[in-house]
Amino acid sequence: MTKIEVKGPIISSNDKWIYDWLDMEATCAKDVNDALQNVTGEVEVWINSNGGDVFAGSEIYTALKSYAGQVTVKIVGMAASAASVIAMAGDKVLISPTGQMMIHNVQYGGRGDYRDLQKASDIAKNANVSIANAYQLKTGKTLDELLNLMGNETWLSPQQTVEMGLADEVMFQENVEVPQLIASTGGMLSQATLDKVRGMQNKTEPSELISNVTIPAEQIKEMVDVAINAFKNEIVIDGKTLQQRLDEEEKGLNEPKNTGFKRFFF
Repeated sequence: MTKIEVKGPIISSNDKWIYDWLDMEATCAKDVNDALQNVTGEVEVWINSNGGDVFAGSEIYTALKSYAGQVTVKIVGMAASAASVIAMAGDKVLISPTGQMMIHNVQYGGRGDYRDLQKASDIAKNANVSIANAYQLKTGKTLDELLNLMGNETWLSPQQTVEMGLADEVMFQENVEVPQLIASTGGMLSQATLDKVRGMQNKTEPSELISNVTIPAEQIKEMVDVAINAFKNEIVIDGKTLQQRLDEEEKGLNEPKNTGFKRFFF
């Protein structure tokens, strides 16, 4: 079985190198397409993402949906926005008892005059319908019902996700207690940040971006003590750890010496 992880923000393949350079978890369509190359067996997709780029999510969804073999999706954390669309590509969709799904309207981050904004509004509405198509194929619900749920930014527990038909079952069904979680969307770098990092390429090494860190002396002493104690308990000599032998030697030093007069009383 081939495992594919969809973690972090869903981003354009052109931006992936920036996230890699900054050692930030993210997923692009190229990651998934590369993982699907030369695969013939079952595929398992693990999702924990707050979503991201609509078209990148659509490309990943299409790649998984087009795969000829069995695709099982496991929502192991969050499947929000574009990530929830990707989840719909699974022939079987499972959600962790501690997982969540969130669906909402497409958001526009551009700018312009009223004509540009009106055009952007029309494009966003059409994108909402496109996304709702993926939900409809999975659930069988009407577009109007799904668009209403998206418009209200609907957060779903594992049980609600199954009840709506967006997932087939809750993982580890015998564990009925679901811990209360706090989740938030976000995690994608802003366009301004992406542009700034592009301008820094070949000028600054990532290590130079890290500030100097000062560790208090007390904390260093504690770390050293822990390391020494661990070392004493790991070294074994003739069946006894170094710590045991040190304890025995200390005990022997503290015991009274036999002077030869123990049996005599004065």
